[in-house]
Formats: sequence, structure tokens, C-alpha cells
Amino acid sequence: MSTAPQLVVHRDKDLMAQAAAARLITKIVDAQAARGSASVVLTGGRNGNGLLAALGTSPARDAIDWSRLDLWWGDERFLPEGDPDRNVTQAREVLLDSVPLDPARVHAMPASDGPYGIDADTAAEAYATELAAAAKPENHSEAPSFDVLLLGVGPDTHVASLFPELPAVRETERMVVGVHGAPKPPPTRVSLTLPAIRSAREVWLLAAGEDKAQAVAIALSGAGEIQAPAAGARGRFRTLWLLDSAAASQLPRDLYPPASA
Repeated sequence: MSTAPQLVVHRDKDLMAQAAAARLITKIVDAQAARGSASVVLTGGRNGNGLLAALGTSPARDAIDWSRLDLWWGDERFLPEGDPDRNVTQAREVLLDSVPLDPARVHAMPASDGPYGIDADTAAEAYATELAAAAKPENHSEAPSFDVLLLGVGPDTHVASLFPELPAVRETERMVVGVHGAPKPPPTRVSLTLPAIRSAREVWLLAAGEDKAQAVAIALSGAGEIQAPAAGARGRFRTLWLLDSAAASQLPRDLYPPASA
């Protein structure tokens, strides 16, 4: 059911973050009005954290009923609880600790000093079980139909912790996997797979900066998902690329309307 990707290009990364935050607030409020609650999958990295920081300073953030919001993560660095490099640690610092979330609805991925010890594969299985418990029969998946799933795009086209050519990007059945030997530190991670990502109603891919331009161009040029994981990230109803002008600089101009710049 997924349609062709839509592109929105903003002048710079700060404007992109502010616009994406405003877009996300609207989507959460609309989902809560329609279904009583909303679910969002967060991403780390500079663009994911930039969006959360912008959301935190937005005057519209109080339109969200934070107690009726489920938060999940697309991937996590398999490090001890509270480690500054963990995505959840960074998200708490820039936003989560300052809004009235229901702790039971903040679904952090397990840490390396948690109940599963240093076994990332068992930690991934546990997160998959948590996803399955939250899925409804109408989702037709072992993961919930997230309202929005956010992904940063790496310079090598990776999304979540799905790196080009590595086993995790080839996974077709499991929703969550342990990742070993990642090409950027730390080497051990836990990640949603492409099947889990595609269970989302909407997938938003974030990329800002000249260092992302080639990856964006490759992913949107018809590349295969094994070689360019970002090319395989799509939502059931919408796939949205949110870019700044530097990240879009290698795209043909006919891919996006001039007004969006």
C-alpha cells in the first residue's frame, strides 16, 4: 500500500528540525483525537535529537497528551543503562525528562547491563516480544502500526542499525535483531528490521548536511535495500523524506517542488 516517497526540502538543518517537530506534533495530536493514543518510534543521531530538541522548545508541545503517547526506538547502542551514547539517554536529556510521559509507555531497548546481560540477541528477542504484545490483530504484523517511525539516514545509507550488506538488513521475518560488527562504534547494537519499519503507518527519514547528500541521492535513485538500507525504509501509507538543502544537493531538481526549499 506504500506510495512513492515524498520529499520536503528546507533551507537549513535548524529550519528542518523546527518544521519536522511541528509536523510531528500535528500528527500525534491527530492520532490521539482519532484513536485515543499515539505511537512514535524515535531515532538518535544529530537529526533525531535536533528534532526532539525543537519539539521541546515548541509552544505547541503542550497540545500533546503526553500520558497517551507510546514511544519506541528504531535502534539502540548496546551499552550500559545511562551511557551517554545510548539513544534513550540522549532523548531523555533533550526532551523526555521534561514532559509528563507515562513511564510504562516509554519502551526503551534493553541495556547491556540489564536482565539479558551482554547477549544482544536475547535482548532483541525480548524487545520483539514487547512489540508483539502491543500489536493489535488489525495490525496484521508482529509490531504495532506506529503512527510515525523516525529514521536518521547515515552517510553510508544506513537506517536504524541496518548497515549495507550486513546480515541485519537481509532479515525478512524477525522484527528485532542483535547487530554485531557494526562499521561504526559501538559494534554491538539492537535494531528494528525492515519488516518492523514497514509496519509503521508513516516512515519519516531525516537527513541534513552535505555529508548526507550522496546517501540521499543513492537511496532515492532506485538502489536496492541490501546495498542502500534507506531505500527499503517505507511506511504503509506514507514515506516522507525531510531534508535540508545541503542533503538534497545531489538530487535532480524535478524530484521535489521548488517551493519546498
